[in-house]
Amino acid sequence: MNTLAAPKSLPSKAEAALARESGQVLSKILQARTDTRQIDIRDAQGAAQTVRLPAAALRLLLDALTEIGQGNAVSVIPIHAELTTQEAADLLNVSRPFLVRLLDKGDIPFHKIGTHRRLRYQDVIAYKKRIDARRRKALTELAAQAQELGMGY
Repeated sequence: MNTLAAPKSLPSKAEAALARESGQVLSKILQARTDTRQIDIRDAQGAAQTVRLPAAALRLLLDALTEIGQGNAVSVIPIHAELTTQEAADLLNVSRPFLVRLLDKGDIPFHKIGTHRRLRYQDVIAYKKRIDARRRKALTELAAQAQELGMGY
């Protein structure tokens, strides 16, 4: 499975409803504080297979079900993954040339493999968090200014 591939489509309404229902059940199961859980999965013939899973995997599944239940597509990326410039640009929702300019300015660390740039997923997410925090601060300041000027916001 290519964990860096973008989801193909948004979930249908039926899939979102099933995800919400499944998430509620899984949430109750995760209330018990143990490191592993056992779940039974039935195959196409109805035979149950018992699977032992770490609680962390079930919490990740619950997070995915929650997002799907809200109609969002989900993708799983290992935290230590290395991204191409195109994958990083897609994650940040910017063009690849814009991302390359960020790299050249030193805004996001990268290394080269031959002539190709590679970025660590966690570095891209750290950049995204910094930018989002700056945007929130600017928006808060603009809203305060609008209030002071009586603009009705």
